Amino acid sequence: MTLVSFVVAVAFVAAAMSAFMALAAVAERRTGNSGWIDVVWTFGLGLTGIAGVLLPFGTGPMSRRLLVAALALAWALRLGLHIAQRTAGIAEDPRYAKLKSAWGNDAPRQLARLLQMQALASIPLGLGIILAAHNPTPALGWGDIAGIAIFVTGLVGGALADSQLRAFARSGRGGICDQGLWRWSRHPNYFFECVLWCTYPAIALAAGYPWGWLAVLAPACITLLLTRISGIPPLEEHMLAKHGDAYRAYQNRTSALIPLPPKGATR
Repeated sequence: MTLVSFVVAVAFVAAAMSAFMALAAVAERRTGNSGWIDVVWTFGLGLTGIAGVLLPFGTGPMSRRLLVAALALAWALRLGLHIAQRTAGIAEDPRYAKLKSAWGNDAPRQLARLLQMQALASIPLGLGIILAAHNPTPALGWGDIAGIAIFVTGLVGGALADSQLRAFARSGRGGICDQGLWRWSRHPNYFFECVLWCTYPAIALAAGYPWGWLAVLAPACITLLLTRISGIPPLEEHMLAKHGDAYRAYQNRTSALIPLPPKGATR
């Protein structure tokens, strides 16, 4: 990958994600359900990554490009379909609902602006996929195998966490899910999402590919977004408002992200 092709790749991801997030704004406006924003974002990022893999931004062998494209597709299908299923059963995403309420009549314009900021924040993610695919090392090797192992861990772990939370919600018991992975982490789905994005630097850095270091920005970006901006903070605020002291007790005994034994647990 040359400097020119790198700049073109960045511009491609930025333009594609901007278009997808404009589409997300339209979907939210048409349905009145902001949950569809994350559905469009997930499929949009997956498609952008796959397109970037197949476009001639670098000299990665076709075997690696197809591998990375398959990983991006698997991620988008798993997460996108999960969010779509969840969104179909709710009236609104509480995180966006609170923002829209605060914005009042200016909500459509402010939301469209926020979604374009999300598009910009997605650039390191799409770029991580592209850099991994275009690692020019001629044959698949240990870096690719490590990337696959990391990806499977993240994908299966995230699917398990989502499945456990969905089963708890369907049980009708109410309260806070603190079973399975949720006993060890308040956000195990986010943890495994962060793990999954480590796939791309593992593949990109194989054999000392110099551009591969920039792929490290992908897991760094998703971790920052989930732990500091759009993930844990607004969700925990919502859960505290909904469950009060019960959720504070859950916070006190349970790790926020990394699965750890709960405080005070006995063998």
